Amino acid sequence: MMMLLLRAALVTIAVICAIVPLPARLVEAWYSERLYPAIQGTLTPISNKTPFSILDAAIVLLVALFAIVFVRRVRASGLGRAAVRGLLALLTLSAALYLLFLALWGLNYRRLPLEAKLEFDRGRITEDAVRRLASHSVRMLNADHARAHAAIASAGAASPSLEEAFASAQRTLGPGPLAVPGIPKRSALQLYFRMAAIDGMTDPFFLEVLVNDAVLPFERHSIVAHEWAHLAGFAHEAEAGFVGWLTTMSGDEQAQYSGWLTVYAYAAGAVGDERQARLGFALEAGPTEDLRAIERRVSEAAPRVREVARVAYDQFLRANRVESGVRSYGELVTLIAGCRLDGEGKPVRGRPAAPKP
Repeated sequence: MMMLLLRAALVTIAVICAIVPLPARLVEAWYSERLYPAIQGTLTPISNKTPFSILDAAIVLLVALFAIVFVRRVRASGLGRAAVRGLLALLTLSAALYLLFLALWGLNYRRLPLEAKLEFDRGRITEDAVRRLASHSVRMLNADHARAHAAIASAGAASPSLEEAFASAQRTLGPGPLAVPGIPKRSALQLYFRMAAIDGMTDPFFLEVLVNDAVLPFERHSIVAHEWAHLAGFAHEAEAGFVGWLTTMSGDEQAQYSGWLTVYAYAAGAVGDERQARLGFALEAGPTEDLRAIERRVSEAAPRVREVARVAYDQFLRANRVESGVRSYGELVTLIAGCRLDGEGKPVRGRPAAPKP
């Protein structure tokens, strides 16, 4: 009876934590700026020391334990009772994992939005501003292509200069402890990543970075920088994209080229088909071929698996209060266009404003 009550209490607490709103300023001050940096500064260095994904090992272990216990219960009490007890155990485990997710990383979804801490004005986000951003990305891609490809080395790890750029990007956004970069790892989920066209992910339990090893060398810096931004506590995809872009802009030729490829993909798509076509013609042969290579890689995904993964992640984001779901990736453009940038192209910090209800 006591165990049943404990399980009920755990599930109830998880449900309350999922639905009860928390003041964003409170989350920012006590979790994102204090508790989380201590957690990340502890877990990521530990995960960096393992050559394999700890998340992979944990999944295998949990599945194996669950299967062993279930088989034993079937033998002891029959399939029906074992199934009922298995479902209750699964519900309890899900509640426990959700609470662990919130404690270790997930509460960052409820922090102050980045735009509240920068000089951000939605009035700056005009069709013309987005068009200028797309045009600028075209110019940068054309100018940087040759140097970037000349500098491309192994795709096995991010260059040391990207770590320095990541620290610089964090300092630009404000004082506080710097997040520890995660060593990009290959996951046992690699086949799923390829089939679902997932470029990378941040493990929210062990705070490690997993990267699809099919990504191309000129994509990798932007993808790694994006995942490092998640490690820094920027859970919202647009904010992670923005911090990732800042990181690549402070990096070497490879990093900058990779960052502008990402911006071009979203900005050119936002200006409409007709203007996108005109911008596309402005791209020289090198960047055009790189974009086609990315398209070829993504086209190798399994359409049904990719769609299921997209819908699942969309629901996950919405459940974590990201109303735009997977469309939030494209909001990177609105963040860049809406921020006031200084002479070096870095965002200007502003007085934090209360987030919109």
